[in-house]
Amino acid sequence: MVDIQQLDFAYPGKQLLFSGLSVELKPGNIYGLLGQNGAGKTSLLKLITGLLKPKHGNCSVLNYESGKRIPQMLAEAYIIPEEFQLPSVKISEYVKINGAFYPRFDHEQFDKLMNEFNLNKQEKLSKLSYGQKKKVLLSFGLATNSKLLILDEPTNGLDIPSKSQFRRILASSLSEDRIFIISTHQVRDMESLIDPVIVLDDGQIIFNRSMEEITKNLAFKVIRNGEEPKGLLYGEEIMNGKAGIVENDGSEETQVNMELLFNGIIHKGKEINHAFKK
Repeated sequence: MVDIQQLDFAYPGKQLLFSGLSVELKPGNIYGLLGQNGAGKTSLLKLITGLLKPKHGNCSVLNYESGKRIPQMLAEAYIIPEEFQLPSVKISEYVKINGAFYPRFDHEQFDKLMNEFNLNKQEKLSKLSYGQKKKVLLSFGLATNSKLLILDEPTNGLDIPSKSQFRRILASSLSEDRIFIISTHQVRDMESLIDPVIVLDDGQIIFNRSMEEITKNLAFKVIRNGEEPKGLLYGEEIMNGKAGIVENDGSEETQVNMELLFNGIIHKGKEINHAFKK
C-alpha cells in the first residue's frame, strides 16, 4: 500500500536528509516508526502524505504518487500531526464539514468513540485541552475508515489511563485492508501495540523487523552481577545487574522490552541486526 523506492530528500539549502531510502508497508499492520528527535520521522510522514515532495525516487500510496495529492488518495489517507490548529467551532460542525471528504466516514462510529473518550460533540474545539483535542482527532481519524491512518506522537498530551484507552481502541480498529503508522520516540507507550518495528536514525532505516522475528532471534533478560551470558548484544545498568539483549538460541521466547530494544538498536544496531542473519 505504501511503497517508497530509492527516495532522496533535502530541505532547501540543507544536506540530504534521506538518501536512497526504500521501504514497503503492507495492510493489516500497525507499524511503529521509532526514532530519536530529529531522526526524520515527521519528514518521512509528510513525504508519504504528499506534504513534501522527494528530490529523487518514488513514493506511492495505493498506487498513487503521493506528491500529486490527488483526491482519490487523500480520501484514503488521514494524518494526526503532533502539532495542529483547530477552528473555534463545535465538534459536530467540524465533523459535518470535514467528514464529507471521506466516502466511508461513519458517524455512528465517531459518536461511539466520543462516548468512550467521554467527550461531548457540542463542545467547542477551542475550549478543549490539548489531550482532548487529540482524542477528537483520533476519533475522527478512525471514523474516516481510510485505508491509511498516520499518527505522529499520538500519546503526547494523554494521561496514563488515556494512553491505555488509546492502545485498546486503536488495536480493535485495525482491519486487513488498513494500515496504521505510529511515529514516536516514546517507545514504552507503544510496547504492546506496534508490529512491525521500524527504527529511523539519521535519515536511514536501520531496523525493520516483525515482532515474530524479534522474539525468535532475540531474548530480553535480567543479568545479575557476576553473570556472563553468552551472546550479549546490548546491556543497560540496573540495580544489582543489567537489563540485556542476547541472541536467542531458540530455547525460549521472552517478552520484548521495547525501550531496551530501541536503545540497543541506536547504540549497537550492527550487532543486533547481525543476530537476524544467522
